[in-house]
Amino acid sequence: MTADFRSPLANHGIARRSLLKSGVALAGAIAAPAIVSRSALSSSGEVNFMGWAGYDFTKEFEAFTAKTGIKVNFIEQPDNESIYAQSVLSLQTGAVDFCEPTVDRVQGYFENGVVQPWSDSIDVNAYEPGLVTGQAGEMATIDGKRFFFPSVWGTEALVYNTQEAPMEWGTASLGDLFDPKYVGAVTVRPHSALAAMGRYLDSLGQLPHPFIESYTNMDVMRQNWDIILAKAVEAKPNVAQFWKGENEAQAAFRTNGCVLGHCWDSTGFNLQSEGLPFGYLSPKEGAFAWNQGFMILKNAKNVEQATEFVKFIATPEGSAMHAEAFRANPVAKGAIDLADPKVTAFYKAAYPGDALSKLWWWPSQTSEYLTLRNEYADKYQAA
Repeated sequence: MTADFRSPLANHGIARRSLLKSGVALAGAIAAPAIVSRSALSSSGEVNFMGWAGYDFTKEFEAFTAKTGIKVNFIEQPDNESIYAQSVLSLQTGAVDFCEPTVDRVQGYFENGVVQPWSDSIDVNAYEPGLVTGQAGEMATIDGKRFFFPSVWGTEALVYNTQEAPMEWGTASLGDLFDPKYVGAVTVRPHSALAAMGRYLDSLGQLPHPFIESYTNMDVMRQNWDIILAKAVEAKPNVAQFWKGENEAQAAFRTNGCVLGHCWDSTGFNLQSEGLPFGYLSPKEGAFAWNQGFMILKNAKNVEQATEFVKFIATPEGSAMHAEAFRANPVAKGAIDLADPKVTAFYKAAYPGDALSKLWWWPSQTSEYLTLRNEYADKYQAA
């Protein structure tokens, strides 16, 4: 991933993840007079939205319905793979109008004819520039048409027990996940663990080709990932539990004895906010960064309603509520002004020094790449 995407993020006020004040600011937004949209009057007045399990979207759905008159029927899935599989199935069933994968999946959805471009009526200028221009904009558009609008963004890095696995910026490393001293005490997502091993080995000069080239050249991918898989299998005794979604990640620490993990920032925040002895820290190699957003299916029945929802999340209030649900960064201009100072402090601790300049954005992943990646992940789990 090029610096073209990193730099605008830092330069447009969203360098640290921010959440909303859940009190007066949002209460005012929800209490605003209802405005029934033209699309709600001219169509079914509902929309079928498929997104991520483990989060509470009640507040934003109620606010959206109050503002537009459109009801949201929510279908939850645990991960990107499940969202994609159900999107493909919906081409026959028509059960889903739009979904919320990460931007690196756009090419795969497009190649397989799953999605259509969004309406030009959605204002790109409503978003923080760093999320719709540069590398982010390139991944979201194909042949000049925008197939993806951002919803939240964040990172995947080290969640650690401050007493049993203390970490410090500058020395904390992706390599710690594979250190023998953490046998039986680590939780990882299979494909992320392999990517972490890949970047770690790359930093040590132990791969035959630069790790980033694995995403564009499948011969290079196999050469790199054969080595990555072998090294990861050697360190597999460290893994106490694999996770796929937020609930599983938290359970690894709460009930299964893990003291270190490679997880989303929301996992670290949620554990720490309950007074548990956990921190969240970017490794010295740089945190994996993701950009999540909306794509509309090719056979969507409620196109206008889906478009209205995307527009709502592009407002400061809507964006702030969506970010609050995920414990993630908002995407709309002005949404960051609703940040909770306590949460800001958490993320200052997570990204100290020059950590933000080292963010490593997940590259675009083609269908061919994902097929191979999943094969390696399956071998890793089965080993």
